[in-house]
Amino acid sequence: MYEVIVVGGGPAGLSAALVLGRQRRRVLVVDAGRPRNAPAAEMHMYLGRDGGSPARLLADGRAELAAYPTVEFRQGRVTSAEGEPGRFTVTLTDGETGGEADGERVETSRLMLTSGLIDQPADVPGLAERWGRSVFHCPFCHGYETNGKVLAVIGNGPDAMLAAYVADRYSDDVVLCTNGPAAMPEPVAAVLKARGVPVKETPLTGVDGDLDALILRFADGTTLAREAVYHRAPTRPNTGLAVQLGCELLPDGCVEVDEYGRTSVAGVYAAGDAAHLKAVPDPVTLVGPSAADGVRAAVWLEQELFRAGLPVALG
Repeated sequence: MYEVIVVGGGPAGLSAALVLGRQRRRVLVVDAGRPRNAPAAEMHMYLGRDGGSPARLLADGRAELAAYPTVEFRQGRVTSAEGEPGRFTVTLTDGETGGEADGERVETSRLMLTSGLIDQPADVPGLAERWGRSVFHCPFCHGYETNGKVLAVIGNGPDAMLAAYVADRYSDDVVLCTNGPAAMPEPVAAVLKARGVPVKETPLTGVDGDLDALILRFADGTTLAREAVYHRAPTRPNTGLAVQLGCELLPDGCVEVDEYGRTSVAGVYAAGDAAHLKAVPDPVTLVGPSAADGVRAAVWLEQELFRAGLPVALG
């Protein structure tokens, strides 16, 4: 029986496993091998690894965990979970379609959910294929590299404010493409007008080319040449386990956690992109904060395990 099963092997999950492994806890990390930032060649704002490869970070993290004999790593998915503190039962598969471990059931005292989010770009041909290479979701992650370029932002509603931010920080030539009739709140529309950001409402029919040579195609036959595109795509959690377990969710679909990383279900913790405090409007979906979330939650989970194993209860 494991003491902790960590669902997700990204920066949050691996960091949590490192903390727990150093406390000699028996830990299983289960990861499907499909990180959210896989399309990106570089990651930023992680001190000591700025500009480094996301894939290399995960590979190095797994190599570091291999030094701790109580930590086990498996590629696969946790498809179900049930139980209570002290005895959760989870079902493992060998990936998306199963395999020799398909349906294996294992037990653990505690669970930590760190499987992150999945981006869902707009249904525009060519957009998803360029995700993370020439179509970017985050100016914090990619803005510096697009400084001075001619840019487009695909978005509507409140998300159209991204165009004003990009125009303020990185470019004098930004076009907002709403992919249909503009429906921005009046304050957003006012800011865009004040910034001089033109708005193109014609529906998009496709995106061609690559970084520094993109062509946006519209339903009226016109085109727009850009060097990079920003698009804050909707997201969804990468696992349904929180719902299965009955964890409280926030309006954005993320798991609600407290200051210790605890969900509303006793014995279940969460960290990373798909979990945040109720007081925070959105998760900070950067590598550094995700890793820090995993460390923080694991420290308090360790304290819970310690207290649970004491011969006498503390007041």
